[in-house]
Amino acid sequence: MHRRDFFSAFPFTGYSVIVLADRLPPAPRQPASADEIRARLDALAPPPARPGALPAEPHMTLVELETDFLVAGGGLAGVCAAIAAARRGARVVLLQDRSRLGGNSSSEVRMHVMGADSRHRGWREGGILEELRLADAVANPHRSWELWDLLLYDKVVSEPNITLLLDATLYGARRREDRIEEVMVRCDRSEQLYRIRARLFCDATGDSRLALEAGADMRSGREARNEFGESLAPEKADGETLGSSLLFTARRLDRPMPFTPPGWARKVSREHLRMRSVRSWEYGYWWIAWGGNRNIIRDHERIRFELLSIVMGVWDYIKNSGDHPSSACWALDWIGMIPGKRGSRRILGDHILTQHDLMNGGRFDDAVAIGGWPMDDHPPGGFDRPDLPPNVAVHTPSVYNIPLRCLYSRNLANLFMAGRNISCSHVAFTSTRVMATCAAVGQAVGTAAALCLARSLTPRELYRDKAALTRLQQMLLRDDQTVRGLINQDPDDLARRARVTASAELPPARAANVIDGHTRDYPDKEGKQIHHWAAPVSGAEPWIALEFERPQRIAEVQITFDTGFDRMLTLSAQDSVNRTIIRGPQPETVRDYVLEARRPGGDWVELESVTGNFYRLRRHRFAPLEVTALRVRVRATNGAPEARIFEIRCYA
Repeated sequence: MHRRDFFSAFPFTGYSVIVLADRLPPAPRQPASADEIRARLDALAPPPARPGALPAEPHMTLVELETDFLVAGGGLAGVCAAIAAARRGARVVLLQDRSRLGGNSSSEVRMHVMGADSRHRGWREGGILEELRLADAVANPHRSWELWDLLLYDKVVSEPNITLLLDATLYGARRREDRIEEVMVRCDRSEQLYRIRARLFCDATGDSRLALEAGADMRSGREARNEFGESLAPEKADGETLGSSLLFTARRLDRPMPFTPPGWARKVSREHLRMRSVRSWEYGYWWIAWGGNRNIIRDHERIRFELLSIVMGVWDYIKNSGDHPSSACWALDWIGMIPGKRGSRRILGDHILTQHDLMNGGRFDDAVAIGGWPMDDHPPGGFDRPDLPPNVAVHTPSVYNIPLRCLYSRNLANLFMAGRNISCSHVAFTSTRVMATCAAVGQAVGTAAALCLARSLTPRELYRDKAALTRLQQMLLRDDQTVRGLINQDPDDLARRARVTASAELPPARAANVIDGHTRDYPDKEGKQIHHWAAPVSGAEPWIALEFERPQRIAEVQITFDTGFDRMLTLSAQDSVNRTIIRGPQPETVRDYVLEARRPGGDWVELESVTGNFYRLRRHRFAPLEVTALRVRVRATNGAPEARIFEIRCYA
């Protein structure tokens, strides 16, 4: 039976997991309880499911689901898209074709998460990714990749609005005119087929599988230099891209550890490595890449074999060539079996991001996320081209903005994309492909999807409705997403009309900075542009207060703390990367504090007392009350000698 016959064979009468909550403000909720999670998982095999409903699959059970927003792909882009949409009130189904979330950052591939701050100090991505990074640094100081997997799983299943399907492969889609109506998904582990309807869809699969099945406009390979006037593009267009990589880790033991390679291992010589650095071997190597001149999808098994043969050959050279005698006591303890992909298909949107956009900072009225990794191109032949450097990196002058128009399909009205498959040229892709940028794009897409659902807009209509677009950007800023050049102008934020006082301040980190609209300090030719408040904590409990001319009805206070954006923060097995990373609470962050309110009668009341904080963004909700002032009293930091706060917001 063809897929089109299957879709037409059954009228939609299935089990539903949809209840759209039109609630745009982020709603801090209690994480789902164990019983709630169990109930959600039981709903994936409901009584109305029909065993043998598909003649061609007599042993598979058909399950029909309905949701607001379907996200295909559980890498960091898909995870952040799903969480962002769910926290904004949308019901989400998240699909992942493997048993673990995180994509190339997971224990299956183990690539550290890099982004804008890797080349532009101080521009570490905020938002959901920062939340994940901070939680991992605290709960996983010993750098276990499996605990990173578990953190992502916990964050997703604990969201009441997310239904997670692991080991679930999307293999079909039905559209009506320019809209996707439903998709087909299979899980052979549970012997179930899922037919899932949604109002909006997001392709975060990397390979654009949903877009392929639905008939979205796409491209792959490298454009000719004259198509966009990109100096970094090849003279002629071709179908080549960046190869995939396999990583490995090794550890030192207390005795010599011999190594005998398999018979199919490459024979690697010093000549093969003359442009590839072998200085340490605890974690290696991104330059073990291959397959960019092959079909990166169809030739998957050949690519895996060649990468394994190169890994074995490189390790044989390290251990047995005599050039690295200090490796004698080192042994492999993990080898990747899933190639970490880079290039693949890219979905075309209303705008195609190019080299020019990245070099001019991305001056877009619909900016929703930032990037900043260099345009980092690799020879398609990878390791088979020892005569070429393994990469050529051209730095952008600054971080750049990514527009909404690159994040939705130009020919499918209800399809978003997030991750390495967004609408861009190959040259721009060599920068936007890194995972921290993909995560920021995912948060933008999830937030945009929630707004589209609440206002019954398509993504393109959201762009054209300038009031709604401005609303989206302010929603993103409220959720700690960074968009270059945008500041807090949220008309609902009552703090913007307050007078700020403090017990002390350390100029230029003045108290008034907490309502200046900025949530980070910016690098400057003369040092830094300071946008936080700071006061010493030694021997005192510094406080900062918002005072109102007349009583205000307040139900939520949001505080953005300092978490050390000047440092890199990621999970990595590479010693050189870890030297400057703090695996624990960041010392600048306020650890213990009290939130207080002054009532119209003049009495101060405690709203909340917090201990052990390590997060950057904290929201406090309470029963609405009339206040004439709000105060944050800092009792301790995680090590820094001064308290620091970037922003305080408050809402009715």
